[in-house]
Amino acid sequence: MHLVVGLGNPGTRYAGNRHNIGFMAAAEIAAAFSFSAPQKKFHGKICTGKIDGKKSAILLPETYMNESGRAVQAACAFHKIPPENVMVLHDEIEIVPGKIRIKQGGGHGGHNGLKSIDAAIGQNYWRVRLGIGRPPVAEMEPADFVLSNFTAAEKKWLKPFLKSIAANFPLLLSGQPSELMNRVTLAMKAEGGLPSHSEY
Repeated sequence: MHLVVGLGNPGTRYAGNRHNIGFMAAAEIAAAFSFSAPQKKFHGKICTGKIDGKKSAILLPETYMNESGRAVQAACAFHKIPPENVMVLHDEIEIVPGKIRIKQGGGHGGHNGLKSIDAAIGQNYWRVRLGIGRPPVAEMEPADFVLSNFTAAEKKWLKPFLKSIAANFPLLLSGQPSELMNRVTLAMKAEGGLPSHSEY
């Protein structure tokens, strides 16, 4: 069984935040593959289904970002899921908007959600890094930027970005992370490119 984890903060206050792009991507995957209705369990919301025939669960921790590991550990323990079958979707300010990078293991890069998961299950899980870019102005603190909502201009690339991730997500489960990244890149190019910070 595979566990797909979308990172974010619970509640309507944070729903549109850049920090919640992991929640958004996970929800898009659940919809694309007709997963079950979510249940409140494992300190979060979890739904089950199959991604290209592979039994999977999608978890949205409701512990707030910096304690995401509690939810992931609980779900992994119950379903006996090893870290190498866990895929964590999260925001990444060091990657330009609308780009995706995937790697197994590595550091947390200061991301509090990853830091919590590292402490809970180790580092051997997959990190699906969703680019949101850095703040458009140097004076803006990164924490303020990620906890602000996507703008109308950003939403123009956000929707096709999330849909492309969901449509191509089976490639990650079948051991083809590079192909998933390539497909998303091609899909975003077909959309006519991405906005620069000056367009935010």
